[in-house]
Amino acid sequence: MILRAGAMVVLLYLLGFILFTFTLGKPAKDAARTDAIVVLTGGPGRIEHAFASLRAREGKRLLVSGTDPAVTKKDLTRRLGGPASLVNCCVDLGSESFDTRSNAEEASRWLAKHRYRSFRLVTSDWHMRRARYDFRGVLGDKYELVPDAVRTEPNFMTLFGEYNKYVLRRFAVLFDI
Repeated sequence: MILRAGAMVVLLYLLGFILFTFTLGKPAKDAARTDAIVVLTGGPGRIEHAFASLRAREGKRLLVSGTDPAVTKKDLTRRLGGPASLVNCCVDLGSESFDTRSNAEEASRWLAKHRYRSFRLVTSDWHMRRARYDFRGVLGDKYELVPDAVRTEPNFMTLFGEYNKYVLRRFAVLFDI
């Protein structure tokens, strides 16, 4: 009986992983306009994608959450190729967060400060599910969240690691750990 239960748990885990790999986050629809844009640092193309959304006026202001405290707006302007006026007026660098949950907490304070009601969440496709889960856990339904995933070509280890983080996060919330 115990062996069957263990086999069932392993089977459910593997099926969950397969489902996870085939349902990665997708880019937002072009028509999706929001008050703000929040991008999570840590993956290639994320900041560039978020800045392109800002330039296309898909949001009024951009928070780069999880920025190294040493990074300046001048550094960001160099990296993105300008224009400096758009970075200076409409980009905020958040350096208070160190993981996805604290990204959500930092974004919550920023959204409340600016009195926004909707935002576009930009992160990698493989990271979107956990990011959305953590953001919903912190923000609840207070804000409209539009997921906007950056397409990547994740390897097996990236997907496997992210799936395990997602499953562990769900258990941590379930058991209030």
